[in-house]
Parts: sequence; structure tokens; C-alpha cells
Amino acid sequence: MTSYVERLRLLLIPSLSSSSFIVGYVCPNLKSLSINGLFGTTARYGVDYFSRARTDKIEPHEYIEDDSPDELNAADSKYSYWLKEHPSALRAFQGIMKAAVGKQIVIFLDYDGTLTPIVDEPDRAFMSDAMRSAVGEVAKHFPTAIISGRSRNKVYQFVKLDEVYYAGSHGMDIMGPPTKLKSYSYEGKYHTNALDKKGDELSIFQPAKEFLPAIQEILDKMQKGTSDIEGVLIEDNGFCISVHYRHVAQVDYGPLEKKVLSVLAGYPRFHLTRGKKVLEIRPSIQWNKGNALAYLLDTLGFASSSRVLPIYIGDDRTDEDAFKVLRRRGVGYPIIVSSAPRDTLALCSLQDPSEVLSFLIRLARWVSS
Repeated sequence: MTSYVERLRLLLIPSLSSSSFIVGYVCPNLKSLSINGLFGTTARYGVDYFSRARTDKIEPHEYIEDDSPDELNAADSKYSYWLKEHPSALRAFQGIMKAAVGKQIVIFLDYDGTLTPIVDEPDRAFMSDAMRSAVGEVAKHFPTAIISGRSRNKVYQFVKLDEVYYAGSHGMDIMGPPTKLKSYSYEGKYHTNALDKKGDELSIFQPAKEFLPAIQEILDKMQKGTSDIEGVLIEDNGFCISVHYRHVAQVDYGPLEKKVLSVLAGYPRFHLTRGKKVLEIRPSIQWNKGNALAYLLDTLGFASSSRVLPIYIGDDRTDEDAFKVLRRRGVGYPIIVSSAPRDTLALCSLQDPSEVLSFLIRLARWVSS
């Protein structure tokens, strides 16, 4: 099997047979990762694999003022340097496709910030018709899954594509056809059958189902306890609760944080994580987007296969768990969506959802040709 370093070199060298140029740079972090033996191994995805989730430190709400020209130039310079380590997946597209020859491509996508821009009102994060069409075309040719922190039902309402796998609540609620959504590692545990609106049978995988009663208790207390704070939005995401503070005044963030932690203190089996302007309360099981990715690969028959090329595109820190799985497996391409330099395990990058759209369109055209 071609090593991860060799495949990355293939990805990031000039293409002599093409008019396009692929960035000529190899990520320096790969050497240390390779020495530690993280490549060429298969990562287990079971509940016993990842380290136990912990309560992250909550930093004060930040308000960023307009940057000066000098600061903007410095930021551009840092981003240019960052792009050398995380080259554009659009410029590297042909290299990625070379690595895909003879392999089954599997596509994993985050939703907010990836398929649609981050918006002030979470309920208005609508997917464009162009993006829906692109995702649908890709899903016709490759197994495609959307792994989101939102509830599975909400993501489905936004996307409305039946040929896509849906993993909501950071992968704690996965839905797919019963003939495909089966994992021998669980021998039926956490699986239930259901019917969709058309009467077709579905298989649902929910490793945190036992936490649902407690989640509803926390949701009720959180809504009542924060009702006096203007701008806060509590979102029920099925197996996790999101506390959005994008519209909360800076002076009110401290009291909001205390209220959230006060409620959480009564539920030791839950923990707190952070996203973009959001605090999330989740069950403390060892399950995240990385586990969901590995589980879906298992159900598709690629648990330990070298004939698969997973591509995961996401913008949030919770997507780093999925990036970590791909890096440990030594296969696939984790792609971060970001227009600013940031710490990430991703190999490539895309600036924003518009570039994600371009990448998916190119992928659909590539397989059609």
C-alpha cells in the first residue's frame, strides 16, 4: 500500500501532464507523525477507543474590531504561509484524483460553515439549490454522508436528499438504509428500525439513546435558567444541546457561562464543548465525528480496506476528531474549510462554502467524464 507520505508527495508536486499546477510542498508535520507509527494502521471506532471526553475551559466572549492595514497585511502573510502546509484542495484536485485511481471514494461533509455559510439565526442556515444539486450529483456516484452537530432531523430538513447518509448530534444519531447500515462490531447493539414518510424501512444507530431523558431535563432547566439573558438561543439537537451566544452582549457572557456550568454540575455524565459562538452539552460517551466516520466506513465494508479513499470536508473544531481518524488510518484526505490560519490536522483546505461547492462540482464532473 502506498504510504501516506508518498501519497501526499504525489498530491503536492507539479503535474507535468496537466496545464494546472499543484502546490509543491510536503507538510513538515508528517515526519513526526510517521515516526510515531500513526500511518498505515487501522483506527478502531468503538466506544472504548477514544479518550474520555472532558469539560473544556470556556474562554470569554471575544469582540473583534476592524483591523488596520498593517494588521491585514500581516494576516495575509500568515495565511499564505499556512496555505503552504494546507494547500487548496481545488489546486490539488488532480493529485487527489490520482490517489483515488482504483479506490472507492467516500465523501463525508459537515453542514454549517461547510455546505452553507455560518448565519446569525441557526434555523435559517438554508442550503442553496446549487449546493444541493452538487451534493446530490456526488452522492449518485460515491457513498456520501453528512455528519453534523445538529439533530439528524434538522439536517435532513435542510438537505432533503434521500441518497445521503445522515449523522446528527456529532454522529450519535445515524440513519441509513437497513441493508447498508450494519456493523458487525456491534452485533445489532444500538440499532433500531424505523419507517420514513414513504413507508420505506430505515436503520437508525444511536449509541447515546439511554441519555435522552436526561437531555430533556437539561434542556428544560437550561431554557428556564437562561431566559433572563437577552440574545441567548437554546437549540435542541437531539443528543446534544447547543447554547448559542452570538447575540449575547459581552457583559452577559460571564453570567451565561455560570448558569450553563451550574446546570451541568448536576449531571456528571455530561460534558461541555465549544464551537463557533456556541457552547454544547453532550453525553460523556467516547463517541464523536471521528467515531461516526469510522463506523460508516465499517458499515460500507471498508473497516480495514486499503482500497478506499475517504474525503472529509469540515470547518469546525469538532471535525478535527474525524481528521484524526483519517490521519491515524493513513488513508484519505481531511480538508478544512477556513479563510484564516488555524491549527488543524487537515491536509488540504478550502476557503469557504463557495469553494466547497466548486470542489464538489469538479468531483461530479470528474467521475462523469
